[in-house]
Amino acid sequence: MADLAVVIVTWNVRDLVLDAIGSLYADCATSGLNADVYVVDSASSDGTPEAVRAAFPQVKLTVSEQNLGFGAANNVAIRQIMANDPPPVVYLLNPDTHTHAGATRRLYDHLLSDPKVGLVGAELEYGDGTFQHGAYGFPGLRQIWTEFFPTPGRLLEGSFNGRYPKQLYAQGRPFPVDFVLGATMMLRREVIAQTGMFDEGFFMYCEEVDWAWRIRDAGWQVQSVPGALVTHFAGKSTVQVRPRMVIELWKSRLRLYAKHHSPPKVVAARLLIALGMTYKLWRTPAGAERDAYRTIRALALGRA
Repeated sequence: MADLAVVIVTWNVRDLVLDAIGSLYADCATSGLNADVYVVDSASSDGTPEAVRAAFPQVKLTVSEQNLGFGAANNVAIRQIMANDPPPVVYLLNPDTHTHAGATRRLYDHLLSDPKVGLVGAELEYGDGTFQHGAYGFPGLRQIWTEFFPTPGRLLEGSFNGRYPKQLYAQGRPFPVDFVLGATMMLRREVIAQTGMFDEGFFMYCEEVDWAWRIRDAGWQVQSVPGALVTHFAGKSTVQVRPRMVIELWKSRLRLYAKHHSPPKVVAARLLIALGMTYKLWRTPAGAERDAYRTIRALALGRA
């Protein structure tokens, strides 16, 4: 019987996902956890499925002929897990991660130590070892402002922009947050049964924010767990198609605001996004990036 089921969704990051799986297995082996690993490949063209099969034949691999998007691809594996006597914990892990010793056990033990906690996330660092915010406050109008217009650094790194103080991580104790980054999401089985899975209306981005919002609304706590260290080589899949992903980011943000904010706040958000995109268009030369900003402005104004 597995202690946890781990889901990794991948798209054209063969070498990274091999390290992600290998470092996860190594960590689980040293900490005494038995993990069933599910990999869902979304139409990679770099030989990822073949490499995963060769290196880790024990992995439960699903190969899609189309790029399903992050949430929908995770849901493929989550459905398989929940349909077959699931373990107490499901862990969603990005393919561009490297798990450090003890991280999985620390997340696992803390999640199950408090019956009020339904979702936890790891302490993250970038590939160069520098600090990465792994948890945030739910986004509002202030976060949209910081995307476009000059904002003092102390506000960018503070609660004004949904950031939690670095001192909270340095204290080494778990602390409550609004949501954790989708790179590491460890959930109780009961949370999935109660709240469902990712909203597949989000192709990419914000799906973890939406789910955490629903989890919080259902009465569960979400916490960040310092000391559970995972390196996150952020954005290695999405950078391959940047203009399209910029559009997907703002489509998802618009959907998120419509789901979780009041109508007046949604109107204000749309106007602020349109204003910000106009500012970006003014500063950006002709090209694919400028075309993306024009498309996002039209989406914000309801013209696309």
